[in-house]
Amino acid sequence: MVSDIFPARGFALEGQRCRVHVIDVTTGADRIVFETDEVLLEAPNWAPEGLLLNGGGLLWALDPDAADPALAEVPFPTVPTLNNDHVLVPGSDDILLSANDGQIYRAPRSGGEATRLTDPADPFMHFLHGVDPDATLIAYTALAFVDGTAQHGGIRVANIDGSMDRPITPGQVADGSEWSPDGQWIYLNTEHFSEAPGHAQIARMRVDGTELDQLTFDERVNWFPHFAPHGETAVYLSYPPGTEGYPADLEVEVRLVRGGQWRHPETVATLPGGQGTINVNSWAPDGSRFAYDEYPVG
Repeated sequence: MVSDIFPARGFALEGQRCRVHVIDVTTGADRIVFETDEVLLEAPNWAPEGLLLNGGGLLWALDPDAADPALAEVPFPTVPTLNNDHVLVPGSDDILLSANDGQIYRAPRSGGEATRLTDPADPFMHFLHGVDPDATLIAYTALAFVDGTAQHGGIRVANIDGSMDRPITPGQVADGSEWSPDGQWIYLNTEHFSEAPGHAQIARMRVDGTELDQLTFDERVNWFPHFAPHGETAVYLSYPPGTEGYPADLEVEVRLVRGGQWRHPETVATLPGGQGTINVNSWAPDGSRFAYDEYPVG
Protein backbone atom coordinates (compact mmCIF):
# COMPACT_ATOMS: atom_id res chain seq x y z
CA MET A 1 0.00 0.00 0.00
CA VAL A 2 1.25 3.50 -0.86
CA SER A 3 -0.05 4.79 2.48
CA ASP A 4 2.29 2.33 4.22
CA ILE A 5 5.28 3.71 2.28
CA PHE A 6 4.33 7.36 2.80
CA PRO A 7 2.26 7.51 6.01
CA ALA A 8 0.86 10.70 7.48
CA ARG A 9 3.92 11.83 9.42
CA GLY A 10 3.75 12.24 13.18
CA PHE A 11 6.17 13.42 15.86
CA ALA A 12 9.30 11.30 15.77
CA LEU A 13 10.82 12.26 19.11
CA GLU A 14 9.52 12.15 22.67
CA GLY A 15 8.48 15.57 23.91
CA GLN A 16 8.43 17.04 20.40
CA ARG A 17 5.96 19.72 19.33
CA CYS A 18 5.27 22.02 16.41
CA ARG A 19 5.55 25.79 16.35
CA VAL A 20 4.20 27.85 13.45
CA HIS A 21 6.21 31.06 12.94
CA VAL A 22 5.67 34.21 10.91
CA ILE A 23 8.62 36.42 9.92
CA ASP A 24 8.23 40.04 8.84
CA VAL A 25 10.94 40.57 6.21
CA THR A 26 11.04 44.34 6.73
CA THR A 27 11.42 44.46 10.50
CA GLY A 28 12.89 40.99 11.01
CA ALA A 29 10.33 40.24 13.72
CA ASP A 30 9.83 36.49 14.17
CA ARG A 31 6.55 35.63 15.90
CA ILE A 32 5.21 32.25 17.06
CA VAL A 33 1.54 32.27 16.06
CA PHE A 34 0.59 28.71 17.06
CA GLU A 35 2.03 25.81 19.01
CA THR A 36 0.80 22.24 19.45
CA ASP A 37 1.97 18.82 20.61
CA GLU A 38 -1.12 17.08 19.17
CA VAL A 39 -0.47 17.17 15.43
CA LEU A 40 2.69 17.62 13.39
CA LEU A 41 1.84 20.50 11.07
CA GLU A 42 3.85 20.94 7.89
CA ALA A 43 4.27 23.06 4.79
CA PRO A 44 2.26 26.25 5.31
CA ASN A 45 0.64 27.96 2.33
CA TRP A 46 -0.65 31.52 2.83
CA ALA A 47 -4.05 32.08 1.24
CA PRO A 48 -5.93 35.42 1.44
CA GLU A 49 -7.92 34.03 4.38
CA GLY A 50 -4.88 32.73 6.29
CA LEU A 51 -2.54 29.75 6.52
CA LEU A 52 -3.22 26.26 5.18
CA LEU A 53 -1.07 23.43 6.61
CA ASN A 54 -1.20 19.67 6.40
CA GLY A 55 -1.03 17.36 9.41
CA GLY A 56 -2.12 13.82 10.11
CA GLY A 57 -3.12 13.30 6.48
CA LEU A 58 -5.51 16.27 6.54
CA LEU A 59 -5.42 19.96 5.59
CA TRP A 60 -5.91 22.58 8.32
CA ALA A 61 -6.72 26.29 8.23
CA LEU A 62 -5.14 28.71 10.72
CA ASP A 63 -5.59 32.48 10.97
CA PRO A 64 -2.15 33.78 12.07
CA ASP A 65 -3.54 37.20 12.95
CA ALA A 66 -6.38 36.00 15.19
CA ALA A 67 -6.26 36.90 18.87
CA ASP A 68 -6.43 33.18 19.74
CA PRO A 69 -5.56 31.16 16.61
CA ALA A 70 -7.13 27.72 16.35
CA LEU A 71 -6.94 24.93 13.78
CA ALA A 72 -9.96 24.16 11.63
CA GLU A 73 -10.04 21.12 9.36
CA VAL A 74 -10.56 21.75 5.65
CA PRO A 75 -12.55 18.68 4.52
CA PHE A 76 -11.88 16.84 1.26
CA PRO A 77 -14.09 13.74 1.51
CA THR A 78 -13.04 12.23 -1.84
CA VAL A 79 -9.26 12.70 -1.50
CA PRO A 80 -6.99 10.09 0.15
CA THR A 81 -4.70 11.11 3.02
CA LEU A 82 -2.56 14.10 2.07
CA ASN A 83 1.16 14.64 2.09
CA ASN A 84 2.85 18.03 2.47
CA ASP A 85 2.83 19.07 -1.20
CA HIS A 86 0.02 21.55 -1.90
CA VAL A 87 -0.07 24.74 -3.97
CA LEU A 88 -2.62 27.53 -4.38
CA VAL A 89 -4.01 28.09 -7.89
CA PRO A 90 -3.39 31.73 -8.95
CA GLY A 91 -6.47 33.76 -9.78
CA SER A 92 -8.89 31.24 -8.29
CA ASP A 93 -10.27 29.93 -5.01
CA ASP A 94 -8.77 26.47 -5.61
CA ILE A 95 -5.86 24.48 -4.23
CA LEU A 96 -3.85 21.65 -5.77
CA LEU A 97 -3.15 18.72 -3.44
CA SER A 98 -0.78 15.76 -3.56
CA ALA A 99 -2.14 12.68 -1.82
CA ASN A 100 -0.54 9.50 -0.56
CA ASP A 101 -1.99 7.54 -3.48
CA GLY A 102 0.62 9.33 -5.60
CA GLN A 103 -1.92 11.50 -7.46
CA ILE A 104 -2.60 15.25 -7.71
CA TYR A 105 -6.08 16.68 -7.08
CA ARG A 106 -7.75 20.06 -7.55
CA ALA A 107 -10.37 21.23 -5.06
CA PRO A 108 -11.85 24.42 -3.57
CA ARG A 109 -9.59 25.95 -0.89
CA SER A 110 -12.53 25.89 1.51
CA GLY A 111 -12.96 22.13 1.07
CA GLY A 112 -15.33 19.91 -0.85
CA GLU A 113 -15.29 17.65 -3.86
CA ALA A 114 -11.99 17.24 -5.71
CA THR A 115 -10.99 16.40 -9.27
CA ARG A 116 -8.05 14.10 -9.90
CA LEU A 117 -5.66 15.63 -12.45
CA THR A 118 -3.02 12.93 -12.91
CA ASP A 119 -3.28 9.50 -14.48
CA PRO A 120 -3.05 6.47 -12.15
CA ALA A 121 -1.72 4.50 -15.11
CA ASP A 122 1.49 6.56 -15.07
CA PRO A 123 4.45 4.47 -13.88
CA PHE A 124 5.33 6.92 -11.11
CA MET A 125 3.97 8.89 -8.17
CA HIS A 126 3.33 12.63 -8.50
CA PHE A 127 4.55 15.09 -5.85
CA LEU A 128 3.31 18.58 -6.70
CA HIS A 129 5.46 21.67 -6.17
CA GLY A 130 4.59 24.41 -8.65
CA VAL A 131 1.91 26.05 -10.73
CA ASP A 132 2.64 28.82 -13.23
CA PRO A 133 1.28 32.38 -12.71
CA ASP A 134 -1.30 31.90 -15.49
CA ALA A 135 -2.59 28.69 -13.87
CA THR A 136 -2.06 26.74 -17.08
CA LEU A 137 0.88 24.47 -16.12
CA ILE A 138 1.95 22.43 -13.10
CA ALA A 139 5.39 21.10 -12.16
CA TYR A 140 5.92 18.07 -9.96
CA THR A 141 8.53 15.57 -8.82
CA ALA A 142 8.12 12.04 -10.16
CA LEU A 143 9.05 8.98 -8.12
CA ALA A 144 9.00 5.52 -9.70
CA PHE A 145 9.25 2.11 -8.06
CA VAL A 146 11.32 -0.57 -9.75
CA ASP A 147 11.30 -3.98 -8.05
CA GLY A 148 10.10 -2.28 -4.88
CA THR A 149 12.90 0.30 -4.86
CA ALA A 150 12.13 4.02 -5.19
CA GLN A 151 13.87 5.70 -8.12
CA HIS A 152 13.87 9.46 -8.62
CA GLY A 153 12.24 10.46 -11.89
CA GLY A 154 13.17 14.14 -11.82
CA ILE A 155 10.80 17.05 -12.44
CA ARG A 156 7.97 16.88 -14.96
CA VAL A 157 5.63 19.56 -16.32
CA ALA A 158 2.02 19.09 -17.45
CA ASN A 159 -0.99 21.17 -18.36
CA ILE A 160 -3.01 21.94 -15.24
CA ASP A 161 -5.63 19.38 -16.33
CA GLY A 162 -2.92 16.68 -16.35
CA SER A 163 -2.52 16.46 -20.13
CA MET A 164 0.70 16.91 -22.15
CA ASP A 165 2.90 15.50 -19.39
CA ARG A 166 6.64 15.63 -20.15
CA PRO A 167 10.00 15.50 -18.29
CA ILE A 168 12.19 18.60 -18.03
CA THR A 169 15.07 17.23 -15.89
CA PRO A 170 15.78 13.79 -17.40
CA GLY A 171 18.56 11.99 -15.56
CA GLN A 172 18.74 14.55 -12.76
CA VAL A 173 17.84 14.22 -9.11
CA ALA A 174 15.81 17.41 -8.71
CA ASP A 175 12.90 18.66 -6.61
CA GLY A 176 11.18 21.76 -5.26
CA SER A 177 10.08 23.21 -8.60
CA GLU A 178 8.43 26.62 -8.46
CA TRP A 179 7.80 29.29 -11.12
CA SER A 180 9.21 32.77 -10.83
CA PRO A 181 6.41 35.35 -10.50
CA ASP A 182 7.03 36.54 -14.07
CA GLY A 183 6.52 32.98 -15.37
CA GLN A 184 9.86 32.94 -17.21
CA TRP A 185 11.81 30.51 -15.00
CA ILE A 186 11.35 27.43 -12.88
CA TYR A 187 13.43 27.55 -9.70
CA LEU A 188 14.41 24.22 -8.15
CA ASN A 189 16.94 22.31 -6.09
CA THR A 190 19.10 19.90 -8.03
CA GLU A 191 22.08 17.56 -7.55
CA HIS A 192 23.23 18.25 -11.11
CA PHE A 193 26.17 20.38 -9.97
CA SER A 194 27.49 18.03 -7.27
CA GLU A 195 29.26 14.69 -7.24
CA ALA A 196 28.14 14.04 -3.65
CA PRO A 197 24.87 12.06 -3.42
CA GLY A 198 22.04 14.05 -1.88
CA HIS A 199 23.93 17.36 -2.10
CA ALA A 200 21.48 19.76 -3.71
CA GLN A 201 21.94 23.39 -4.71
CA ILE A 202 19.41 25.98 -5.82
CA ALA A 203 19.18 26.58 -9.58
CA ARG A 204 16.81 27.89 -12.20
CA MET A 205 15.90 26.82 -15.75
CA ARG A 206 13.51 27.62 -18.55
CA VAL A 207 10.16 25.85 -18.61
CA ASP A 208 11.42 23.57 -21.38
CA GLY A 209 14.35 22.46 -19.20
CA THR A 210 17.03 24.52 -21.00
CA GLU A 211 19.46 27.12 -19.58
CA LEU A 212 20.00 25.38 -16.23
CA ASP A 213 21.79 27.97 -14.09
CA GLN A 214 23.29 27.32 -10.62
CA LEU A 215 22.47 30.00 -8.01
CA THR A 216 23.90 28.80 -4.66
CA PHE A 217 27.52 27.72 -4.31
CA ASP A 218 28.22 26.76 -0.69
CA GLU A 219 28.97 23.52 1.17
CA ARG A 220 25.48 23.33 2.61
CA VAL A 221 22.58 21.39 1.11
CA ASN A 222 19.92 23.80 -0.17
CA TRP A 223 16.25 23.07 -0.89
CA PHE A 224 12.86 24.56 -1.71
CA PRO A 225 13.25 28.06 -3.20
CA HIS A 226 10.09 30.16 -2.76
CA PHE A 227 9.45 33.61 -4.21
CA ALA A 228 7.41 36.43 -2.72
CA PRO A 229 4.53 37.49 -5.01
CA HIS A 230 6.35 40.65 -6.17
CA GLY A 231 9.33 38.55 -7.30
CA GLU A 232 12.08 40.55 -5.59
CA THR A 233 12.60 38.38 -2.51
CA ALA A 234 12.92 34.62 -2.01
CA VAL A 235 13.50 32.17 0.83
CA TYR A 236 14.97 28.68 0.87
CA LEU A 237 15.83 25.93 3.36
CA SER A 238 19.51 25.22 4.06
CA TYR A 239 20.74 21.95 5.60
CA PRO A 240 24.14 21.29 7.21
CA PRO A 241 26.96 20.08 4.95
CA GLY A 242 26.87 16.35 4.34
CA THR A 243 23.08 16.03 4.60
CA GLU A 244 21.58 13.59 2.12
CA GLY A 245 18.15 14.50 0.79
CA TYR A 246 15.77 16.53 2.95
CA PRO A 247 15.31 14.75 6.29
CA ALA A 248 13.46 15.93 9.36
CA ASP A 249 14.80 16.88 12.77
CA LEU A 250 18.09 18.59 11.98
CA GLU A 251 19.33 22.07 12.81
CA VAL A 252 18.52 23.94 9.61
CA GLU A 253 18.54 27.54 8.44
CA VAL A 254 15.88 29.56 6.67
CA ARG A 255 17.68 31.92 4.31
CA LEU A 256 16.38 35.10 2.69
CA VAL A 257 17.51 36.36 -0.74
CA ARG A 258 16.84 39.99 -1.62
CA GLY A 259 17.07 41.48 -5.09
CA GLY A 260 18.35 38.31 -6.73
CA GLN A 261 21.52 38.21 -4.59
CA TRP A 262 21.68 34.41 -4.31
CA ARG A 263 25.39 34.45 -3.44
CA HIS A 264 24.69 36.69 -0.45
CA PRO A 265 21.69 35.25 1.46
CA GLU A 266 20.65 36.32 4.96
CA THR A 267 20.06 33.63 7.59
CA VAL A 268 16.82 34.79 9.21
CA ALA A 269 16.14 31.71 11.37
CA THR A 270 18.07 28.72 12.74
CA LEU A 271 15.78 26.02 14.04
CA PRO A 272 15.10 22.31 14.59
CA GLY A 273 13.31 21.26 11.42
CA GLY A 274 13.83 20.27 7.80
CA GLN A 275 11.14 18.13 6.24
CA GLY A 276 7.90 20.10 6.67
CA THR A 277 9.46 23.48 7.51
CA ILE A 278 8.90 25.26 4.17
CA ASN A 279 8.15 22.55 1.61
CA VAL A 280 5.77 24.88 -0.28
CA ASN A 281 5.41 28.61 -0.87
CA SER A 282 4.35 30.28 2.39
CA TRP A 283 4.55 33.98 1.49
CA ALA A 284 1.72 36.30 2.51
CA PRO A 285 -0.20 37.71 -0.49
CA ASP A 286 1.40 41.15 -0.01
CA GLY A 287 4.94 39.72 0.22
CA SER A 288 5.63 41.30 3.61
CA ARG A 289 5.75 38.06 5.64
CA PHE A 290 6.22 34.33 5.30
CA ALA A 291 5.47 31.38 7.56
CA TYR A 292 7.57 28.38 8.56
CA ASP A 293 7.35 25.44 10.97
CA GLU A 294 9.82 24.22 13.56
CA TYR A 295 9.80 21.05 15.67
CA PRO A 296 11.54 21.56 19.02
CA VAL A 297 11.94 18.89 21.69
CA GLY A 298 11.60 19.45 25.41
